Amino acid sequence: MAHGHHDTAHRHGDHGPGPGNGQGHAHGHGHGADVDWAAMAPYLERGAELFAPLHAEAAAWLRRWQPEPELVVDAGSGPGVVTALLAEVFPRARTVAVDSSPHLLERARRRAERQGFADRLDTLEADLATGLDGLAYPADLIWASKAVHHVGDQRAALSVLAGRLAPGGVLALLEGGLPTRFLPRDFGLGRPGLQSRLDELEDRGFDRMRAELPGAVAEPEDWPALLAAAGLRHAATRTFLLDLPAPLPDAARAHVAATLAHRRDVLADGLDAEDLATVDRLLDPGDKESLHHRPDAFFLTAQTVYVGVRAEE
Repeated sequence: MAHGHHDTAHRHGDHGPGPGNGQGHAHGHGHGADVDWAAMAPYLERGAELFAPLHAEAAAWLRRWQPEPELVVDAGSGPGVVTALLAEVFPRARTVAVDSSPHLLERARRRAERQGFADRLDTLEADLATGLDGLAYPADLIWASKAVHHVGDQRAALSVLAGRLAPGGVLALLEGGLPTRFLPRDFGLGRPGLQSRLDELEDRGFDRMRAELPGAVAEPEDWPALLAAAGLRHAATRTFLLDLPAPLPDAARAHVAATLAHRRDVLADGLDAEDLATVDRLLDPGDKESLHHRPDAFFLTAQTVYVGVRAEE
């Protein structure tokens, strides 16, 4: 949600992680008002569109608990790419895009108009940390992708979401996964293992980001236990794979390069001179060894979804 749903725009579930850690974020700056969402929106949209096959598979899997929901909420919707996917998977549902950025909500509305579901889309400007009281009635399905870990008290945030579910309603929580990879461990430039070193820096940045959040509470990332603490039955956990083998299509290649460029901006102070020079070569369109030209560039990542179900009354 615009504090909260990666990268400079690390709070919007739509962005879709690029090369990064299991969180899919290049943490380091940009919290809500500090982020130029108008400038970031195209990047968020391209990333979410890249991740569409993974999110579509996850949404289809959720039909086993909610085959025909009446109200679907995308909590931390960003510019609405995943909102549109949810509207497609659940064509009879009313869909609500929730975000704290008015600009991104406007992008979501325009996407709904283009894709023909504007008549069953609502938008709600709200932040997960302060509640979703603006929902007209309880939701049958809430999708929350990489939003909860941007709230200081994650346990409380899950309670907020659980409290907005109808009896039998489902919370689909996308958090964690595996580090993204986009080149071999040794790709012929610099020291092998560059991506692992970037991941380590991002993990430190993630810890700093969590510690600096208002009302931050240290909490083990046991999502099934946290769902149970919020009063939900942990029904299932499943990890979904996005595997784009080399050679990458142009859109995916461009997104990988853009995400690495952002990671360079955030992590440069932690990189040694050799790693920084390697990253710069990977980003230089005029260098035949760059991501713009390499035949060995791929995109492989995994994201995990936890399902919590509210008891029937």
